[in-house]
Amino acid sequence: MLSQILVAFTIEFDNEFEHRMPHRTTDHGGTAGPWLVSLAMYSNCMQFVGEDGVHASELENLARTKTNLNGMKRWGYIVVGLDGIIRATAKGKMARDQWRPLFDEIEKRWQKRFGSDAIARLRDSLRAVTGRIDIELPDCLPILGYGLYSKNLSDSGSDRSRRSRPQKTAGCMRARKDRREDLPLSALLSRVLLAFAIEFERESDLSLAIAANLLRVLNEKGMPVRDLPLVTGVSKESLSMAMGVLEKKHIVIVESHNRAKIVRLTRKGQELQDASGALIGAIERRWQSRFGTDNLRESLERLVNDPELKSGLEPYPDNWRASVRKPETLPHYPMVLHRGGFPDGS
Repeated sequence: MLSQILVAFTIEFDNEFEHRMPHRTTDHGGTAGPWLVSLAMYSNCMQFVGEDGVHASELENLARTKTNLNGMKRWGYIVVGLDGIIRATAKGKMARDQWRPLFDEIEKRWQKRFGSDAIARLRDSLRAVTGRIDIELPDCLPILGYGLYSKNLSDSGSDRSRRSRPQKTAGCMRARKDRREDLPLSALLSRVLLAFAIEFERESDLSLAIAANLLRVLNEKGMPVRDLPLVTGVSKESLSMAMGVLEKKHIVIVESHNRAKIVRLTRKGQELQDASGALIGAIERRWQSRFGTDNLRESLERLVNDPELKSGLEPYPDNWRASVRKPETLPHYPMVLHRGGFPDGS
């Protein structure tokens, strides 16, 4: 539920940014702006690139996660000087100015759509959990790393508690001071979801991104590979990466049948599917005991079960999502990749 609400918020945010900001893409043209990227690339990079720039060595400490620095240069958002200072290009500044107000704007839409009380309760329940998480987390989900694991954080992030973390630089001190009570809704959702993923991945042979999206829908009888984007809500590219991990670990077998590729679980895969589901349930029970998450679950259920959640996903006619097939579901865990940080791995 955390994933689906975060993905819904992000897609609505991205659709609005794409509609307003001159940009370019491979399949949908455009030459007037930088390459189109998602909310995560603002949260892990551009929000920290001020008018005076930021040193490359400091960016990761500020963001508390890694960014795709080479990509952001290649896509036209930043330049990196010989002095190591990252500066926004003219197009990067334009994009940053378009991104900044969208967090509040989309949340106000949600207040109108779902009711101010519902969003306030969701915020309060998320804060109640984040206030008790003993690790410092970024404002967005990290770009998934090797094996599609979520722990792509800076060294000053997930492995050190708030109480023990040294204040290394002035930049780190600013980052701590700037932690607002009114964090964007997307940041609150991301932090809680990431804390859950880190706990899951400490005890699992698979990442939560693979277990919750791909492994969840497979079975021992087999299903067409071409149907996976539709039933998982994530892109072909991210599924290909996930499938490679599962094949390497002998969790699935991919076979050809009537000129179509079929994927099915091995016995090991069936066991791991059961174990992953059981672990998710166990962590939920732990969180109930540790954090008292009844209010959070109730708030999430309220939004996930509201038909209006999908109404905000409708793209503008000029958006790239308007020309692609709509999936049957939203991802059960965001597939944030180096390709641009889109929540479904697009």
